[in-house]
Amino acid sequence: MSPDPLVVVERCPLDDPPAATAAVLRLNRPDQLNPIDEPLLDAFDDALDRVAADPDARCVLVTGAGRAFSAGGDLKQYRTLQRDPVAFPRFVTHLHDTFGRLATLAVPVVALVNGITAAGGLELMLRCDFALVARSATIGDAHLNFGQMGGGGVLTLLPRAIGRERAAELIFTGRFLTAEESVAWGLASRVVDDADLLAAGRDLARQMAAKSPLALANAKAVLRSVWADNGPESAGLRFEQERNAYYCLTADDAREGLAAFDEKRPPRFSGT
Repeated sequence: MSPDPLVVVERCPLDDPPAATAAVLRLNRPDQLNPIDEPLLDAFDDALDRVAADPDARCVLVTGAGRAFSAGGDLKQYRTLQRDPVAFPRFVTHLHDTFGRLATLAVPVVALVNGITAAGGLELMLRCDFALVARSATIGDAHLNFGQMGGGGVLTLLPRAIGRERAAELIFTGRFLTAEESVAWGLASRVVDDADLLAAGRDLARQMAAKSPLALANAKAVLRSVWADNGPESAGLRFEQERNAYYCLTADDAREGLAAFDEKRPPRFSGT
């Protein structure tokens, strides 16, 4: 019998457009709280390859099996891994490269945070475009609770998401936020009941699938680039203007959207 996949990929039909789907990526080691290690990163990479090659995928929903989104790295493995000056940096680079791919996907990536989320799990959450959190979820950094420090992105990404002072409090104390606190702090967009988490993600995916995939991909690219570079406002506005002009002047979807509005009919976007 083959072992269960470390990342389960499910195609969730969205009905409109007819072939559109949401790709649900589910971390699948619930008994261990979905730890992040080399095999998990390899499986996640493979899952992203499948999504990137699927023309019908209009959204990615990332979640965890069981009672955790992910509790982060495998601390037992770290006892050996952190004695290896070659393997440990290579692992962290692998984590950066793999989770960093979420920003480069042409479709939105939504974290469906279903439970315990810590350390590397928080870093995965921060790499998604935004997050919905289940009411029972708890979210924290927690590296310092175990004599560790963040290296997979939390020290860079968390202050950008919630501000330096709140990030410092969360990192230095090692405490966990409730679902409601995570929304109040700007870490997630909203709280939903646990039983409704996947349905809420699918509903969002359905709304986004109705948009021009090309326009959405361009909007995501600008949002991500300007936010990640954290440069001057003038540079961000210039990049936004250039991308907007290129899209509006060249894309069939831009013309189709205007024609549909003028003709009082639903748009038929082709993604070109």
